Amino acid sequence: MLEVQNIYKTFNPGTINEKHALNGVNLTLEDGDFCTVIGGNGAGKSTMLNAVAGVWPVDSGRIVIDGEDVTGLPDFKRAAMIGRVFQDPMTGTAATMEIEENLALAARRGRRRSLHWGVTRKERAEYREKLKILNLGLEDRMTAKVGLLSGGQRQALTLLMATLVKPKVLLLDEHTAALDPKTAEKVLNATETVVNRDHLTTLMITHNMKDAIAHGNRLIMMNEGKIVLDIRGEAKKNLTVEDLLHQFAVQAGEEFASDKALLG
Repeated sequence: MLEVQNIYKTFNPGTINEKHALNGVNLTLEDGDFCTVIGGNGAGKSTMLNAVAGVWPVDSGRIVIDGEDVTGLPDFKRAAMIGRVFQDPMTGTAATMEIEENLALAARRGRRRSLHWGVTRKERAEYREKLKILNLGLEDRMTAKVGLLSGGQRQALTLLMATLVKPKVLLLDEHTAALDPKTAEKVLNATETVVNRDHLTTLMITHNMKDAIAHGNRLIMMNEGKIVLDIRGEAKKNLTVEDLLHQFAVQAGEEFASDKALLG
């Protein structure tokens, strides 16, 4: 479903601030793979997600989604293929619009706009059922302004919006990092439910090693713009944080150093 082929990306080339963010990244995700991504600060995790999303062009390499080469397409032309949830709960929703209006916008992603009623009765009933999955009581507040919701509620709503029209690839960029532990757990549980129910091909960056191990069927670790660990299946299920740190040291030839990940 997703092929990242020998991707390179350098920021500020030829200047004192030159940064080699991606150094020949290769990654293939099968349909339905749920892959967690960990690594230290500056390892290239978010850069890789932004490259897949088309936020900026890559220097070389190819990105293929469901057999279509999208390397040269800007982000708005990939919108129909990709669902995304950002780290900031304030990103991804329209604060001055109602919950059901936000969902209606998400339902029309990648489609031509026309003049008709914003939310139909049928859609309203569908949204109510989908909101129940989140277990946050939002199905009874569909006309509430999104700006009145808590950070966790907005992030859960953003997750639902990103998957309302089934994307070919779902990108989760540390989408629970700004939430308190209890709320983060609820959002992660909702993520697991939605991803498994809809068989979504997913890349999830997390700074929490325990979450990276607990969720998904595959785990990759990045370092200096490369993938240095790729663990899946039974091997992933049996992982511990200590195993992960040891394997990183063996593969990367150095100690893992990320305060966020270790504290998480």
